[in-house]
Amino acid sequence: MNRKILLINGPNMNMLGIRQPEIYGRDTLETVEALTVERAKSRGYECECFQSNYEGAIVEKIHEAYGKFDGIVINPAAFTHYSYAVADAVSAVALPTVEVHMSDIHHRESFRRSSVILPYCIGQVAGLGKESYAAGVDKLIDHLEGISHV
Repeated sequence: MNRKILLINGPNMNMLGIRQPEIYGRDTLETVEALTVERAKSRGYECECFQSNYEGAIVEKIHEAYGKFDGIVINPAAFTHYSYAVADAVSAVALPTVEVHMSDIHHRESFRRSSVILPYCIGQVAGLGKESYAAGVDKLIDHLEGISHV
């Protein structure tokens, strides 16, 4: 198998650059995806990108990743806080997964501070803007390659 990771972006991420630029910046989803693909490529991995506003489509994409990808970087967006379906899908495929968020969800509204996805992930990166994605790719690849940061 080629070394491949899957990037998944959840609802409203297609509105990056328009939606609340004071929180998310002016970069578009295409810019964020290009950054992520480039970081993966620089580390010797291919990266496929997927975005959906629909929970079922995200669940199906996670299922499809089984046996095809080495790991997943996911920004579940609003699904972070309540989608047991997405959490169950991540758990079911048992692929190393890193949850990423552009904003610092731990210092925003109280409902944003918890993640039902994180217990099934190897880690989370939040609050670095678009760089959260690059850091998430690094965290995933380091895990896949057994690189420790102790």
